[in-house]
Amino acid sequence: MDHLRGKKILIAITGGIAAYKIPELIRLFVKSGCEVRAAVTENACKFIQPLTLETLTGHPVLRNEFTLIKESQIPHIEATAWCDILIVAPATGNILGKAASGIADDLVSTLIMATSQKPILFAPAMNSRMYLNPIVKRNIAVLKETGHFFIGPEEGEMACGEEGLGRLVLLTCIVEKVKDIFTEKDLHNNTILISAGPTQEPIDPVRYITNRSSGKMGYAIAKAAKRRGGRVILISGPTRLSIPKEGITLIRVKTALEMEREIYEHYPYSDIVIMAAAVADYRTNRPFPHKLKKSDRVFQLELVRNPDILKSLGGKKETQILVGFAAETENFEKNALQKIKDKNLDLIVVNNVNLPDAGFEVDTNRIMLIDRFGKIRRFPLQSKEDAADAILDKIIKLKKKIRPENHNEKNKRT
Repeated sequence: MDHLRGKKILIAITGGIAAYKIPELIRLFVKSGCEVRAAVTENACKFIQPLTLETLTGHPVLRNEFTLIKESQIPHIEATAWCDILIVAPATGNILGKAASGIADDLVSTLIMATSQKPILFAPAMNSRMYLNPIVKRNIAVLKETGHFFIGPEEGEMACGEEGLGRLVLLTCIVEKVKDIFTEKDLHNNTILISAGPTQEPIDPVRYITNRSSGKMGYAIAKAAKRRGGRVILISGPTRLSIPKEGITLIRVKTALEMEREIYEHYPYSDIVIMAAAVADYRTNRPFPHKLKKSDRVFQLELVRNPDILKSLGGKKETQILVGFAAETENFEKNALQKIKDKNLDLIVVNNVNLPDAGFEVDTNRIMLIDRFGKIRRFPLQSKEDAADAILDKIIKLKKKIRPENHNEKNKRT
C-alpha cells in the first residue's frame, strides 16, 4: 500500500529559521512517490535559496502572486487547483495570524486563502515565547475550528539558544501526518492494544536475557492503526524506535512480568489485541544484586518460565479479536495452526526468521497470515509498513465476520 504515491504536495515555506530543514522534507515526499512543488515568501528566501528547491522538486519555485506562469495561469489559482494538500512549513506566527484573519497580501497567504476545498497542514515553528503568546494560541484555535490540520511544535533547543516549546517537529512526523490525513478511518471507535519489542530479564545490574526483536513490526502496526483512526495503546519493551506523540499511548516496560501487568490492565477495554512483542520465555529465578565477577570457567544460571501472556489472554477472551505472532524456522503452517488452537487466537502472523530480509531487525518482512478458520494467505517481500496494513485489513475482515458491529456497547477506557 503506497499511502502517498502519486500525491501532489504543495509546500509553502515562510520566513523562519526552520526553513533550512524543508529541502529534506521535500526529499522525503519525493522518495515516497509524491510530486512536489514549493512556494516561498520573500523572507523565506533569506534562509534558503530557491535554486535548491527547484533542483529537488523539478519545478520552478512560486515566489510572486503577480508573476504569471505558463499559459498566463495565475499562480495561486493554478497551484491550489493542482495540489492534493497544502503544507505550510515552517508556519510562523505571522502567517498564522494572516490565515486566521483572512489576510492575503503575499503569495503564501494568498495560496492559503485559495485552498478552500483541500486540506491544509500547518507545522508551526517559532520561539517559545512567541508560540505561547495568547494571540498566537487564539489564531491556532481559530484555524483548527475552521478544519485545518496542525502538527507540532515540539520542545527543544531554539536557534537563539533558549529551550522551550516551538521547534519544528521531526520531518518524518510531518510525512506521517500527511499519510494520516489521506487514510480512510476504518478503525474509528476501536481501541487497539499492541505489544512490541523484546523484553529484558535481568541477571545482575548490568546483564540481562533478551532476543533480537527490534520492535519495528509492532511499531509499524501501531502507526498504521493510529493512521486508520484507532485509539492505540502500545506496550513496548526496550527499543530505539520513535512513535508519533499524538494519537498513541506509549507505555514502556522492560520485563515480561511488567508487560503482563500492563497488558492485563488494558485488555478488558480493548477491541483488538495484537501481540507482536517477542517476550522472553525464561527469566532468572533471582537476579544477583551485584555485578557478577569472572571466576569459574563454567557458570550455571537457574531459569524459570515466564508466564505465557498470549495463552492467558486467549483464556480470558470475550469480544476481543486476538492476534498472535509466530517467529518460526521450520514447520511454519503446522506450528502456527497448533498455536491458534492452543491459545484461542483469531489470527496469527507467521515470520520465517531464517531469511535475511524478513523477521528481526530489518525494515522488510515476508508474512503469512492464518486465521482461526484455517484460511492461509502468503505475502511477498514488502515493507513492514505495508505488512502492517495487510494485517489490519485482515483483522477488519475477521472482525466483521466474527463480531457483529453492534456487540461493543460496553464502556471503554481510552
